[in-house]
Amino acid sequence: MKITRIFALVAVTLAFWLAVPAWAANKDMVQLQTQVQQLQEQMTAMQRSFDERMGVMKNLVEQDTDAVNKVVGALNSLQTTLQSQQAAGGSKADQLSGQIQALNDTLDELKARLAKVSKQLEDMQAAQQSLGAAQAQQQAQQKAMNDAPPPDVLYNNALRDYSGGNNALALQEFSDYIKFYPNTDLAGNCYFYLGEIQFRQGNYQQAAQSYDAVLQNFPSGNKAASAQLKKGFSLIELGKQDDGVSELRHLIQRYPHSPEALQAKERLRKLGVSASGRNS
Repeated sequence: MKITRIFALVAVTLAFWLAVPAWAANKDMVQLQTQVQQLQEQMTAMQRSFDERMGVMKNLVEQDTDAVNKVVGALNSLQTTLQSQQAAGGSKADQLSGQIQALNDTLDELKARLAKVSKQLEDMQAAQQSLGAAQAQQQAQQKAMNDAPPPDVLYNNALRDYSGGNNALALQEFSDYIKFYPNTDLAGNCYFYLGEIQFRQGNYQQAAQSYDAVLQNFPSGNKAASAQLKKGFSLIELGKQDDGVSELRHLIQRYPHSPEALQAKERLRKLGVSASGRNS
């Protein structure tokens, strides 16, 4: 269906915008705006075609409604005639009864046709609303891209506020960086610092998810070892000691000579378990 394909095109275009690497954000902005303009022209053309089809459907509904009204009028007239002719003889009554039955059949057919056309009209109106929502979302994404600070400025501001203890502002800035520049190496750092803020606030469930985002999306990044250590700590704080111990042991195996491995061994010692998997 054309409408479905247009929605798919909009979704793919939005996904492309969100996936643009930070290093290409300024360089490709003109190209992105050109593509957005082309997409808006296509959607405008689709809207015009959509409105034309909507007008045709409304005319069909009106025509079918008029036909139903005419049949109902004819049916009422025949019923009146039948009542007046009942005393005149059975043959005329039978003839009129047949005509009435035929008109009833025609009326049922027209009603079914009218219901079908009305359903199609409702579907088209719903599709039009969805198209409008997609256009609004696309425009909001474009505005957000245009308003986004450069990646280095946004990251440095977030790091400054984090170091200064302004956690609420830093939380928003790190989140904005991930939204606008999700595929850069610094995005992995942003996930880690989000986890650090959430861990400090005692939100261990959300912290574990942020640390895990570092491990899943940036496994070779410079925050991978620290993220795995703090994910293990978060799970232990949540009462999931087995899962937390498993994370810490995996960290020791993967980064055996790192400072994080030493911290993991110390935490395991306090828990009364060994780094090798045997109870002490």
